[in-house]
Amino acid sequence: MPYLARLGVSHLYCSPYLQARPGSRHGYDVVDHRSLNEDLGGEAAHARFCSALKEQGLGQVLDHVPNHMAINDRRNRWWWDVLENGHSSRYASYFDVFWDPPERKLRGLILLPVLGDHYARALESGQLQLVRRGWRLNVAYLEQEFPLDPQTYALVLPEPLTGLGAELAALPEVTPGDQDGARHRHRLATALLRQLEQPDLALLVDQRLVQVNADAEAVDALLCRQHYRLARWQVAAHELSYRRFFDVSELAAMRVEDPEVFEQTHRLVIDWINAGVLDGLRIDHPDGLRDPKGYFQKLSAQAPSAWVVAEKILGTSEQLPEDWPVAGTTGYDFLNLALGLFIDPHGETGLSDAFQEFTGLSEPYAEVVYNRKRQVLEQLLGSDLNRLLVHFERVRETDRRYRDYTSHELRACLTELIACLPVYRTYVRPGTAEPPSPADRAVIEAAVGAVRRRRPELAPELLGFLGRLILKEEPLSEDAVELIARFQQTSSPVTAKGVEDTSFYVYNRLIGLNEVGGDPGRFGVSPAAFHAACVHRAERWPAAMLSTSTHDTKRSEDVRARLALLSELPLPWSAAAARWSELNERQRSPDGPDRSAEYLLYQTLVGAWPLGPDRAVEYMIKAAREAKAETSWIQNNHAYEAALERFVRGILADQKFVTDLTGFVQPLIAPGRVNSLAQKLLCLTAPGVPDCYQGCELWDLSLVDPDNRRPVDFTRRARLLAELDAMGDGAAGVWSEGQDSGLPKLLVVTRALRLRERRPEIFTAGYEPVTVAGPQADHVIAFKRGEGAVTVVPRLVCGLAGEWGAATAADLPEGRWRNLFSAAEHGGGPVALAELLGRFPVALLERIG
Repeated sequence: MPYLARLGVSHLYCSPYLQARPGSRHGYDVVDHRSLNEDLGGEAAHARFCSALKEQGLGQVLDHVPNHMAINDRRNRWWWDVLENGHSSRYASYFDVFWDPPERKLRGLILLPVLGDHYARALESGQLQLVRRGWRLNVAYLEQEFPLDPQTYALVLPEPLTGLGAELAALPEVTPGDQDGARHRHRLATALLRQLEQPDLALLVDQRLVQVNADAEAVDALLCRQHYRLARWQVAAHELSYRRFFDVSELAAMRVEDPEVFEQTHRLVIDWINAGVLDGLRIDHPDGLRDPKGYFQKLSAQAPSAWVVAEKILGTSEQLPEDWPVAGTTGYDFLNLALGLFIDPHGETGLSDAFQEFTGLSEPYAEVVYNRKRQVLEQLLGSDLNRLLVHFERVRETDRRYRDYTSHELRACLTELIACLPVYRTYVRPGTAEPPSPADRAVIEAAVGAVRRRRPELAPELLGFLGRLILKEEPLSEDAVELIARFQQTSSPVTAKGVEDTSFYVYNRLIGLNEVGGDPGRFGVSPAAFHAACVHRAERWPAAMLSTSTHDTKRSEDVRARLALLSELPLPWSAAAARWSELNERQRSPDGPDRSAEYLLYQTLVGAWPLGPDRAVEYMIKAAREAKAETSWIQNNHAYEAALERFVRGILADQKFVTDLTGFVQPLIAPGRVNSLAQKLLCLTAPGVPDCYQGCELWDLSLVDPDNRRPVDFTRRARLLAELDAMGDGAAGVWSEGQDSGLPKLLVVTRALRLRERRPEIFTAGYEPVTVAGPQADHVIAFKRGEGAVTVVPRLVCGLAGEWGAATAADLPEGRWRNLFSAAEHGGGPVALAELLGRFPVALLERIG
């Protein structure tokens, strides 16, 4: 914390630290919203943590997860109670469970896809065993346990306890939503079950369980009476009775639209905000919520002082809803906006040709996304589609105009409309009188039109009916309301899995563009577009978060900055990739890798070099599984993965290849670092609140998680910051003498942050482009913040060939300006770029007079 305070940081931005599943490495698998994570030291450590923050003058922002909870740990007492008592549980309404599915076998049950094999095989092999835990009985499977309904204890209790079994069997049934009845039932059951704590009775029970566990029929009879059904894990893709986070069956969705659920899941963090312990919240995955606007309104009403940002992934040209009471997004939109400045649009054709020639793939990016979204619906999220279909079928049955359309036709319409949706989701509020926004209407109408063009054989009347339903232009029955809400909750994970976690590993034309919230089919952002976007941000979202690296980015900001150079060098890159493929032919086997994976590997090595074989293998196996072409997470192709690993290790052990690779990368290191500094300074000075991801104040060549979540050496960073501060005005020399240490990037970060700390009014003021004139003007981005600071950064630096010349100048506003990196001073009026950026690649000018 002392180091971060000296760096100029204002707030520490923490990943979730409420009680997560023991051993969690990220905190997003919360099991108890009412307590602190014991793995991190619990309440005592949290108190010390908050005290230390205050001592350093640092604020605190916390990542909060309202959408889901981890259910693979008994510390989640709410889920445990639901498994034990079904819809009679006090917490049955907390989770998004489909208690009345069309499949009779699942009615009133929660399907638990946890078994490694078919249920019968697990049962008959003795893997399902009854165990006593104090005064409760559970069924154990490997390291997991699940509670038994007290009403079924009579099936296994020994003869001396038949009276207790009868009393438990007579526990009152509770209708869904009857909280008082559920609490009464819980008290009765607890009082009866505590009899099993008596040592003599506990011994009798243990002896009886030994007998029952030897009889598979008896265990089966008991399990068939539970409120859940154990099943092999693969069934989750097509039959599941609860909504999940994406396709992660261990994370069950919450119903935070219920006031009681909101209260129970938010009370602790809201109390911290109102007590001044927290200053802000980052809300994880709001697109999973039934009513995001209603959620943020409720949060704002209860924590009016909080700075709240939404982890909302915006599509191309999509805007955050203006009526959400939030400061803005978490910054992926800015990340891609800034990255686009360093992509040379003139290189698009060359890189497209190189990608097609190397891989043989010619499918346009939009087609890749469409097909991968359909693939995700069919292979991963079929159970979500099934639930949508149920509601659509029920709506159809009430309207004679559509009654004769088959379930197959309804399913096709749902699938196609989601696949053609150009954004993650819409925000129609079916349970209110609020009409759809113009943006939502345009999205749905565009998607309907796209489906009609792609699938003209689908019944246009049925497709139009579905579109009108979602836009609330048809009568809203209970099932119609459910259809609208769940359609929106489903389209978001389909897009996330189909785009971020599939298409981004398939469409490898220029992988630096394959970033969360990005559009790899969009090649470059003009300076004019960047300026226009920043003017809008300053006017409408001045306190939104700005990001360039996060825990979820596909590769770090510095890897992307180097890869952007390939857009300026399509022919050298194409030649190098072809040369390496020929050189490495002997490492390839009939089992793999495929050409697309090989092309991805070469770009990855260029972007992250030097990259050791262990990190490279881990990344490539994950990438191949995400691509879902030759292998996947749900169906590992062991032969392919082994061949891929041999290929990666083989080429990295080949000195000839490594020498060639190093020779190609070496000339890219310095210009890649210039891009990094430029990108970072844009983030630190554009309208918004910059997020400096841990460790990225130095060069960081990380790949996707878990690679980007490695421990950070803060001791080294504190030492380097002290060295930098000791240099004073001579720090600009680190560009020529200390590049490899990361000091240039540390200089940019700390000087910019300290300026924000010293003169905050500058960065709450407006944004205005600064005119640059001359033959190299297209290689510069310059802007003014308020009346106190000017940012000047280069772009497309390979095209500069290291020379600005004397004729390109930035027209500085009136006054006296001091360059915080070089200490040079300048007056207002035209100043040559060769002078501004002569000693250091980027400039941040503070007005001093």
